[in-house]
Amino acid sequence: MGNRHGCCFRTRGSDGANSHLSPPINSEVPPYKLVSPDHPPPSSSFSGPNMASLSLPYPHADDSLRALSGLAEGFGHSAVGGLHGPLYHVTSLAGPISLSSLYIHTFSRHPQPPSSEALEGKWGGEGNLLGYGREKVAVIDEDDGPGSLREGCRKKEPLWIVFEVSGTIALSSYLSVSSYKTIDGRGQKIKLSGKGLRLKECEHVIICNLEFEGGRGPDADAIQIKPNSKHIWIDRCSLSNYDDGLIDITRESTYITVSRCHFSNHNKTMLIGADPTHTGDRSIRVTIHHCFFDGTRQRHPRVRFGKVHLYNNYTRNWGIYAVCASVESQIYSQCNIYEAGQKKVAFKYLTEKAADKSEENTGCIKSEGDLFVHGTQPGFPTTASAVTVFHPSEYYSTWTVEAPTDALKKVLQRFAGWQRVPRPADITK
Repeated sequence: MGNRHGCCFRTRGSDGANSHLSPPINSEVPPYKLVSPDHPPPSSSFSGPNMASLSLPYPHADDSLRALSGLAEGFGHSAVGGLHGPLYHVTSLAGPISLSSLYIHTFSRHPQPPSSEALEGKWGGEGNLLGYGREKVAVIDEDDGPGSLREGCRKKEPLWIVFEVSGTIALSSYLSVSSYKTIDGRGQKIKLSGKGLRLKECEHVIICNLEFEGGRGPDADAIQIKPNSKHIWIDRCSLSNYDDGLIDITRESTYITVSRCHFSNHNKTMLIGADPTHTGDRSIRVTIHHCFFDGTRQRHPRVRFGKVHLYNNYTRNWGIYAVCASVESQIYSQCNIYEAGQKKVAFKYLTEKAADKSEENTGCIKSEGDLFVHGTQPGFPTTASAVTVFHPSEYYSTWTVEAPTDALKKVLQRFAGWQRVPRPADITK
């Protein structure tokens, strides 16, 4: 298929950062290669003779409803979501009150009612009291109310949120998700548009099998994780066409896994680490695996400060670069497929100065077993870095990784993102 750098089956590299690895003389199955004849991948994951030998993650994720809890590979492996809470059934995609009608009625003495973006930026949303001039009114989001997703995510107790209806939830403001929640879209087709989910100072959240498309307004991200959120797993979601980012992970949010997601029709796909002034982002730890970055322009991801493990992702036809390492970041890129379009260089390095340092610095990318096809150039720096990139086994002992082959590429093209899968039974002891 192309040039492969390094060997996928190696537990540890002894050479420096930003260098490709040579295949070991005696290749052994490493501790992170999960192959178990007792746990084969689901039959739906195979559509051709070359795919039957693939070992894929999460073969039993759909055996029961709560099997997702604690199942994530990588840094988000501790995320339990709403494991210990009851089911919450979303029965309504829209509330009875229109936000726009409230504007017109309440602010009728003004020639032009303020936009929802202006109100949100000045006072916040989600049912808060918003002031304008000398008046104060309660603004109720049109997606709120009994049986709504917003109501379930707002509750403080652990909940496993499931859907009894399919359709689009048009969010008029960010939907804040509180701790110990699972938002489980299996069994229905749920699309979020307008705004996105905000994970603010929360922990143990699982987001599964949703679509995000058409987010509008400044700072409109599909999933925004900041600040100080941890133990998060985003799995099997389709994300496209937001005005800002698709997934942003910043301001000391950490222990996060993004897996089996499909990203398309977008510019700034995924930002990890806010800016050079947020030096606390050195605590960020993120795993991204088995995702399909399908013609998105840049940031797959872009990283500042944090440590990121990329494995078995397929990134194609980017518009600027595939992966960017900026100030003090460490990226371990393992057995990914990079397939260039017009822009041939996969890796980009940007130099910035951390707020608590006197000199500028860039980040590091270590490529192990990556496959660069269709004339893709890795873009390794000409001078070796003195920084040693972390190895994932320092943080977790097992993960499922395959050689980057045509079979893997076909699986990711077909099965990354939202899937038409039934909701599993809720088997409780």
